[in-house]
Amino acid sequence: MTRTEPAGLPLGDDFHLYDTTLRDGAQREGISYSVADKLAVARLLDELGVGFIEGGWPGALPKDTEFFARAAEGELILKHAALVAFGSTRKAGAKASEDAQVRALLDSRAPVVTLVAKSDRRHIERALRVDVDEACAMVADTVSFLVGEGRRVFLDAEHFFDGYAFDPDTSLRVLQAGYTAGADVVVLCDTNGGQLPLGIADTVREVAARTGFRLGIHCQDDTSCAVANSIAAVQAGATHVQCTANGYGERAGNADLFAVTGNLVTKLGMDVLPTGAEAELTRVSHALAEIANIAPDTHQAYVGSSAFAHKAGLHASAIKVDPLLYNHIDPSSVGNDMRVLVTEMAGRASLELKGRELGVDLAGRPDAVTSVVAKVKELEAEGWSFEAADASLELLLRKEVDGPAEPPFTLESYRVVLDHRGDGEVVSEATVKVHVAGERVIATAEGNGPVHALDAALRKALSPSLSWLDSVELADYKVRILPSHPGSDAVTRVLLKSSDGDQEWTTVGVHGSIVEASWLALCDALAHKSSRC
Repeated sequence: MTRTEPAGLPLGDDFHLYDTTLRDGAQREGISYSVADKLAVARLLDELGVGFIEGGWPGALPKDTEFFARAAEGELILKHAALVAFGSTRKAGAKASEDAQVRALLDSRAPVVTLVAKSDRRHIERALRVDVDEACAMVADTVSFLVGEGRRVFLDAEHFFDGYAFDPDTSLRVLQAGYTAGADVVVLCDTNGGQLPLGIADTVREVAARTGFRLGIHCQDDTSCAVANSIAAVQAGATHVQCTANGYGERAGNADLFAVTGNLVTKLGMDVLPTGAEAELTRVSHALAEIANIAPDTHQAYVGSSAFAHKAGLHASAIKVDPLLYNHIDPSSVGNDMRVLVTEMAGRASLELKGRELGVDLAGRPDAVTSVVAKVKELEAEGWSFEAADASLELLLRKEVDGPAEPPFTLESYRVVLDHRGDGEVVSEATVKVHVAGERVIATAEGNGPVHALDAALRKALSPSLSWLDSVELADYKVRILPSHPGSDAVTRVLLKSSDGDQEWTTVGVHGSIVEASWLALCDALAHKSSRC
């Protein structure tokens, strides 16, 4: 058939990187984007260089309708991406031109429309309650109408893989109806997420051979194979891949945009992003997690903070010779960093690399390295953990290399009492006696818990002498009760994350008392900040 090319939207683009975070990703439990959030997400995806951004379902959801209206009015200026409106085909027995949902897709003013259509005969007959002929007519009429109105159309063939396995002829008829009517791409959807990579590849290859259509892939992650399935489909001939940021989505989620893109760029050598944009993958991933109000997955491929973290001493020995010996790519190529974790598993090489990372030169200091390795192993055996507490480790390293640093203050004593009042209110009160700037200072403060009260009292005592103290605040506080050895008391480990607005750092404290463990972490936090002032 002869195709008409919508103005400014070339049909000959080689590969589509398509993001559906704002529609499919928003179905994840716990995510609720405001319209402002949706605009911010779209801007970040466009900065990365994604080719298509699906904004939602106008006409079905008020927030999505408002999003497209505000985008069309100039609040969303896209440099790389085309905005996509998602919707369904016309209703059975109706005309596409008179269907309210189809008209809403036009009213969105999005240049691209993705239509969802059932391609499994069981869904057609049991859910839609129409025959296959009418289902195909619904697809053909809607695609033809939208193309005639100047829209570029993609067709999402819902439940395709399950439907193709059950009745391949019906599934192919649905594809044929859309493609013949003018759809640029027919997207094969693993809607239930139950497929495996080899099966996906076989089906994509077979459908491509039988139809000659341009094929896309959309995978859910119910078997933890969405990324692998997407890559397998691309290798089998799909030239359009749909993903969501960080794999957000209903149930187990969708194919992760950042893992899929990382694989396409670094493993398959495909230029699916603007030149150099892959170095923004980590930044954009974390920024999108912040908007979704979901903590970044530290173990996420390519962009997680642990993606290039090494703990074992054997790894560190090889990394010291050549970092790529134990990294599958250069971490900086996707905007990430290699980290060496120092634990009881650490050897000399691990510590030297970690010292270099923290700015402590241990080269030519074999005695210092030996001493610190022994100290770390001893402390870790007692419950301390330095892999997440770089600031405490840095203090330990500098003490061994440079000698004890001048502390910002010295403690004479502290006391914490718990006051359960007659009205049921529980208030903690702390008193600290410290020596700072040559003076003995006593301060008392209340708090909503013993650690809060102790922190408040210490700040009250130190603020007049330490000008930087007001900029330091508690960013996170984690407590873990460690298993005790037979015949010994339980031990509490506290991880304290502090921030001064520009940087964050984490310190650790371990003791039988949660208050003392917190005090040790708090002292390290202030000592670390003092060393940087």
